[in-house]
Amino acid sequence: MLLSGTIVKRASLHNEDIIRQLDIHDNDMVYVEKGGEIIPKITGVNVDNRDMFASPVTFISHCPACGTPLIRIDGEAAWVCPNKYGCPPQIAGRISHFVSRRAMNIDGIGEETVEQLISAGLLKNIADLYDLRFEQVVCLDRFAQKSAQKLIDGIKASAAVPFERVLFALSIPGIGEIGAKKIARTVKSLDNLISMPHDRLMAIEDVGEGLADNIVEYFADENNRAIIARLRAAGLQFEISTETEAASSDKLAGKSIVISGVFAHHSRDEYKAMIEQNGGKNVGSISKKTDFILAGENMGPSKAEKAASLGIPLISEDDFLEMLK
Repeated sequence: MLLSGTIVKRASLHNEDIIRQLDIHDNDMVYVEKGGEIIPKITGVNVDNRDMFASPVTFISHCPACGTPLIRIDGEAAWVCPNKYGCPPQIAGRISHFVSRRAMNIDGIGEETVEQLISAGLLKNIADLYDLRFEQVVCLDRFAQKSAQKLIDGIKASAAVPFERVLFALSIPGIGEIGAKKIARTVKSLDNLISMPHDRLMAIEDVGEGLADNIVEYFADENNRAIIARLRAAGLQFEISTETEAASSDKLAGKSIVISGVFAHHSRDEYKAMIEQNGGKNVGSISKKTDFILAGENMGPSKAEKAASLGIPLISEDDFLEMLK
């Protein structure tokens, strides 16, 4: 279907509540629009064309992957499979997240390889990665000596990944990339995080009651504790390095900063890391809450106009680096 200039093949229904709200039946003709001119979504049903014998859409009650009865968490719309450690897609998802570029960045392994290693019985959790041997991998389909060695070398090299990325890689519910950095800089080590009571966790910036509950529950689980012990034995970084701690400060504490343009001395990702290391917050769009814009060459004119209209200062690359000295 052609919609707003693109071919749309799928449209989101989000969850059971929306299906019920729209009263969708089997084989219904539906109205589709693009939310924000980007994401296709179903907004209504043409009931005049409905088959009089059509039945309402029946929402599944069991996980299609492992057959476990689904549960719904209070206050949330989604149904989830509670079989965290036995449901194949959840196992694959956690391992794929662990090896991903922004987490452990393990070279030579992607989603397809994760699925292959799980099917071969070599992976059941993230700690199993560090028990893989060259001779186990090289005999698998699509692996030769060079690619097998690349995977093994990538796993070994990941032991040097800093603590904040290890924390993100663990897949603790609610801890994203930025949150992991904030928590890591506050607690300094995984042992400190594990031993923190609920009230002290909530004292960490951006950690609310729900996230504190998730952290306590994660480390109380025997499966997770066993995995942590194996990762520790494999040599992963479970505390902030002296270099990272020395580079951290509160010079940008409480400041919301937009990065725009092209830079000469560092990449945009490096500047984002500097902002976070010094207590600042990276934001993607300009608003009256923005404190300043780190402005490089070729900054978009629309952003410059909006900054001027809101009275938001533009800080050059050199001035920014001087600010952090």
